[in-house]
Amino acid sequence: MEFECQERSEVAIVSEDLTNQGAELRIEDGSVEIPCVKLCYHQKKATLVVPSDKDSCATTTTHRYTIIDLPQALISEILNCLDPKELGLVSCVSTCLHRLASEHHAWKGFYCERWGLPVVFGGKASEERSWKELFIEREYRSKTFLGRYSIDTLYGHTEAVRTVFLLASAKLIFTSGYDCIVRMWGMEEGLSIAASKPLGCTIRAVAADTKLLVAGGTDGFIHCWEAVDGLRNLFDLTGFQKEKTEFRLWEHEGPITSLALDMTNIYSGSWDMSVRIWDRSSFKCVKTLRHSDWVWGLAPHETSIACAAGSDVYIWDISSETPQAIIHDAHEGNTYSLARSHSGDFLFTGGEDGGIKMFEIRKHGNETSVVLISQWMPHTGPVYSLSFEFPWLVSASGDGKLALIDVRKLLKTNRRGLPKRVSSRIVEPPQRMLHGFGSNLFSVDVGCDRIVCGGEEGVVRIWNFTQALEIERRARALKGMRLENRMRRRRMQMEMNAKSGRPDQCSIAAHKNPVNGDRNRAWHTKRRASGKAKG
Repeated sequence: MEFECQERSEVAIVSEDLTNQGAELRIEDGSVEIPCVKLCYHQKKATLVVPSDKDSCATTTTHRYTIIDLPQALISEILNCLDPKELGLVSCVSTCLHRLASEHHAWKGFYCERWGLPVVFGGKASEERSWKELFIEREYRSKTFLGRYSIDTLYGHTEAVRTVFLLASAKLIFTSGYDCIVRMWGMEEGLSIAASKPLGCTIRAVAADTKLLVAGGTDGFIHCWEAVDGLRNLFDLTGFQKEKTEFRLWEHEGPITSLALDMTNIYSGSWDMSVRIWDRSSFKCVKTLRHSDWVWGLAPHETSIACAAGSDVYIWDISSETPQAIIHDAHEGNTYSLARSHSGDFLFTGGEDGGIKMFEIRKHGNETSVVLISQWMPHTGPVYSLSFEFPWLVSASGDGKLALIDVRKLLKTNRRGLPKRVSSRIVEPPQRMLHGFGSNLFSVDVGCDRIVCGGEEGVVRIWNFTQALEIERRARALKGMRLENRMRRRRMQMEMNAKSGRPDQCSIAAHKNPVNGDRNRAWHTKRRASGKAKG
């Protein structure tokens, strides 16, 4: 992520010995209040005017300060109102602001809002880096999906693959389908690590974290594996370990179509028209959310959960077990897939009509509303699966294609908890389509510079974009070297001109041809001249 330095704006504080006034600073709800001081803002300057004893505003020029002379607590509150690009620009202004902006706690908020807390398998960080460095690296990596890629094809399933799950923190991939077997693959090498025994029915959903692996079958059970301490690949799918870490949960009366995990609960959706919430400590069903149609997908976030039932989408409050909002007829036909942003404010749906829609979940006190933000029609077949990792939404369809949609421009947010500012301009079509499949794609997952998908062909494909990342890194290094050489030649030329007493030719050229915000001025002049000549 590159930042461009802009013109520095100064804030002039004019007062008569402000320190003797004993003014106290109060910061409430994002506003700054300074008693007995009036702050007059202008486009380029701001002047602090202290009323005199005669209740008249007298402006003096005894002292002149810049913004860096303000208390650091006040500067921190000002910086907290900026977005990442603006905060990066501020860090280019001066050494002091560079330190304050680079070490500001807002970078952690920016990172967690997009991707959550970074999870490192084993709980050990490879190196100590600031939140700004982590944010810039992750933002930089997100651009690789527009670059080159390689495809790894994983063979092992004997029938169609219905579900794939990428556990990026442990670099593991879990897949299953009509052959009733859950398989575990290494993400880096693409090699099969382990396979479970046949579970007796089709497995349509898999979810995992570093503590628990769950698989949902069409017989209505949830098959669970707990992680084994000290085991390199976390889960013992083969049952060779002596510890009993494998068990089943029974409550559903129909096929399980979707699963999800968080730190405290297991979420399962079924064709029995219910979503069940299980406590992870006791493995007991604690809540049941009833719907009016088959449940196809779910997406939990903190105290709420979004569920796709038939053609409708429900937003439930988990604690009260009541729907906060309902999107009726989200798609023509069934709504097959759901995905949600990490902040939980944006919801993505995919349907039988081949369309993808983006909604914003807005909360006003105790009321919740859902607003349609954008929609796309990238597929000619049903959208069976969606996966989201900022800023990319990836869809898998029955037409055998993957669509990559960059929603960065639609996710613009305002700091200080103000409402989202969503772009109203026409949305661009998907930035990329990935082909190469001759039949239905049933499932997709994205993470760690990779896209994993599976479908009717019975194979699993990994689209690896790390090659694009390396190419971009080399390009940036070469660009930096060229810039450094250019600056070195410039300094040498200035030194030579200074010794010989000759004026700087670049400065003379810039003085003769000023550019006042229009870099194409010369081009327009030539075009007008040529037009007159032709006439």
